[in-house]
Amino acid sequence: MALRILINGAKGRMGHALSAAAGDLGLVVGAMVDAGDDLATGLAQSDVIVDFSSAHATKALLEQAIARQKPIVIGTTGHSAAEKKELVALAGKVPCVWTGNFSVAVNLLFALTRRAAAVLGSDYDAEVVEMHHRFKKDAPSGTAARLLEIILEERKLTTQALRHGRQGITGERTPTEVGIHALRGGDVVGDHTVIFAALGERLELTHRASDRAIFARGALRAAQWVVKQPPGVYDMQDVLGLK
Repeated sequence: MALRILINGAKGRMGHALSAAAGDLGLVVGAMVDAGDDLATGLAQSDVIVDFSSAHATKALLEQAIARQKPIVIGTTGHSAAEKKELVALAGKVPCVWTGNFSVAVNLLFALTRRAAAVLGSDYDAEVVEMHHRFKKDAPSGTAARLLEIILEERKLTTQALRHGRQGITGERTPTEVGIHALRGGDVVGDHTVIFAALGERLELTHRASDRAIFARGALRAAQWVVKQPPGVYDMQDVLGLK
C-alpha cells in the first residue's frame, strides 16, 4: 500500500511542489491542509505529516501528531531559539525529521562546512551569505541558521559571536565573530555561500537552488524514511547516512 502523505501548508509554494512530486515517487497525497482546514480529518486519512506552514502553527501541529502517534517531517522555519528548544522536546515523542533544508546537495554542504570549520583555524574568518526571493518572511533562512550552528559548534562559540550585517564604525573584525548576511530580492529560490577568508587565500562553499522540486523530493524521501524509525528528532544527515 502506498504511503499516504498529509501536506500541511498546502497552499504555499512548497505545498504545491510537494503535491506535484508525490506521484513521481509513488506516494499518495492523503490530505492537503492549510490554515482553517480540519487537521483531524486529514490526519485520519494519512500515514505521515509533511509540514511547510508557519512557525506559529508548529506547536499545535506537533500536539496533534503526538496524540495520534503520526510521524512528521518539519520544514517550517522562523522559530526563535527558545521556541525551537521547546518544540524539539515535543517532536521527540514521535518519529520526526526536522531540518531547514531538504536538498541532498545542501546537506552535503553542511558536512563540508563542518569539515572546513574543523580544519581551518580562527585565522580563517567565517561568514555566511544567503539570498532568497522577496516574499520570504524570516531571516536568516533555516539553511543559513544551520550553517551558522555548525560553525559555532566546531569553533566552540556561542550565538554571542554572530554579527547580523555590519553598519557604521564597527572596528576591526575579531577572530571569534561569525558574520551572517541575508539578501532578499526577485524570485531567488535559495542561494547559500559559506566563506572562510584568511590573509592570502579564501575558500567559498556555495549552493544555488533553481527549482523547489529539490526540496520537495528531499522532504518526501525523509517521509519515506521516518515512518520506519523509532520516536526521536532526526535531520537529513540521518536520512542520507552522512553521520
